[in-house]
Amino acid sequence: MKKEISAYMDFVRLQIKEKNVTNEFLEMLLTRIKFYQHERLIHLIVTMTFAIMTVISIFMLVTEGTAAAVLLSVLFLCLTVPYVMHYYFLENSVQALYKLYYEAKGLYGDK
Repeated sequence: MKKEISAYMDFVRLQIKEKNVTNEFLEMLLTRIKFYQHERLIHLIVTMTFAIMTVISIFMLVTEGTAAAVLLSVLFLCLTVPYVMHYYFLENSVQALYKLYYEAKGLYGDK
């Protein structure tokens, strides 16, 4: 996903730089932004679920102190960190695409 979004943002920047902005291009850009917003929402839900499970497992570790609680806490923590990093990338990328859309719209002009 990171490569796809980065490549698409490069494509959009090139189109804006070369002033190849049309109605179809703006519609396509909005559609892609909507897809990435959906992806961002799904990853937010997954990230929050893993964060909650991590907190619960750490609470279990503190209260019970069993080997299973340690294993569970480490497992959830190891999964939560990459999810947070990926969500951070998605959030910033969607925000950057908003800015590129507004820049392209400014080049194209309001209708």
